[in-house]
Amino acid sequence: MRQLLRFIGQRLYTTWCTFWFVSPFFYTYPLQWVLARKPSRHPWLHKINRFWSSSAIFMWGMPVRIVRKNQLPAGQPCVYVANHSSYIDIPLLFRTIPGFLNIIGKDTLAKTPLWGPIFGSAYITVNRNSAVSRGRSMVLAKQSLAAGRSVVIFPEGTISEKPGEQMMPFKDGAFQLAIAAGVPLVPVSMPLNHRFMPDVGGLRIRYTPLRIVLHEPIPTQGLTMADVPTLKQRAHDLIANEFQPEAAGLPPAFSWRPTPPTTQATEPQPEQRTNDQAELSLPNS
Repeated sequence: MRQLLRFIGQRLYTTWCTFWFVSPFFYTYPLQWVLARKPSRHPWLHKINRFWSSSAIFMWGMPVRIVRKNQLPAGQPCVYVANHSSYIDIPLLFRTIPGFLNIIGKDTLAKTPLWGPIFGSAYITVNRNSAVSRGRSMVLAKQSLAAGRSVVIFPEGTISEKPGEQMMPFKDGAFQLAIAAGVPLVPVSMPLNHRFMPDVGGLRIRYTPLRIVLHEPIPTQGLTMADVPTLKQRAHDLIANEFQPEAAGLPPAFSWRPTPPTTQATEPQPEQRTNDQAELSLPNS
């Protein structure tokens, strides 16, 4: 009975979170569609996306701890590099990082019904399997920084196979961009997102407090492309140092049926073990 009640509670919470994630978008969709039509309106579109993200996280009822290691440079655009572990990474970044952000996301996001065209018009999309698309995204990102608009990049390029435990190898693009533009690089750790809404088949939502850490900005002025490996390793280490071993791995799927106890194999008796060994030592017929 306890297992069944927990299952029902989990299903109700999943439904609640899904409703409050989807409903603000539908309420604001007509306005988003209008604002997406002209680039001059995109700052207002980003404010709506920030409201959407903040309201959803608030209604989910999860405490979010924001840790800022140092003040961000006032009026200075930055390149933010964050680990990628969950579907809620972008909403949490939008809620936390101030200003009119740009973000580089995979091109499949732009193909999402309704929201996709809006995302594709206001932010940067990239097909990581295409050298042309990757080059285009870096050009647009550099233009964004030159216009005073910070850029968020997931240097892993995809959601980690072991979220909260081990990151995928970092790609060079974000670090080359920061050095070329001469702007600070800000590593961002999100060590618990995968415990709430992991990248798994279906929808698996679990209540869990969240934590996001904005590390101290790393200046890049005076660096050259030869410094990319060192800069990349430094950012990787800062992000990974916030991971929590006890939170590693994905939350298990939940079922209303009790999990059957696992049976352990019995230790063979001495006589049986001897017969088995003798059988294994016989030559093949």
